[in-house]
Amino acid sequence: MPTKSSASHRRIILAGANPGLRLFDERGKVTAYASIWMVDWSVRGAGTAVVLWFDGIVRVVSEDVDLAAWLERYFVRSFLEVQGLPWHEPAVERDLVQVSMNLADGLSAKAADIQIEMSGVLDRRLFATDNFQLADGNHSLSLVIAPVRSATVSIGGASVPGFVQVDGSPDRPGSSAFLTTAEVWQR
Repeated sequence: MPTKSSASHRRIILAGANPGLRLFDERGKVTAYASIWMVDWSVRGAGTAVVLWFDGIVRVVSEDVDLAAWLERYFVRSFLEVQGLPWHEPAVERDLVQVSMNLADGLSAKAADIQIEMSGVLDRRLFATDNFQLADGNHSLSLVIAPVRSATVSIGGASVPGFVQVDGSPDRPGSSAFLTTAEVWQR
């Protein structure tokens, strides 16, 4: 957890959840990246959004396009998972995003013609850091993370190729797909 001295001078900028996934081909190349946002509160409002990278195209879908554009620009572009991907200016689409998630079963999300499924929860554990670098500097982050065994993405009914990479150890499994909850970002 953040220490009192580091967290006391920071203010909360977002509370919610941000499950995500990377799918890979057999050579280890990323075929798709998705960031699903369920924002309970933020300095830019609340709502749901999906950021999807596939085949060199970035799509951002949400009913609140201003919130979604901020999430993509402020957070997602800084995530280590997208480093090295050709990240072009996104197409921002106003559409309903529906997400159902729980740490026992997984996640189902629908945004425009995008469908995302995650299942096979491997673990649940706390993660916290006072040193998460985003574009405008150092942030504190705490959350509960639950790596999952499998995930799929489809666009317009067609499955995106790729699979989840599971690693780690039996007592501390890791995965390229994960659920989160109780996520709090501070600046």
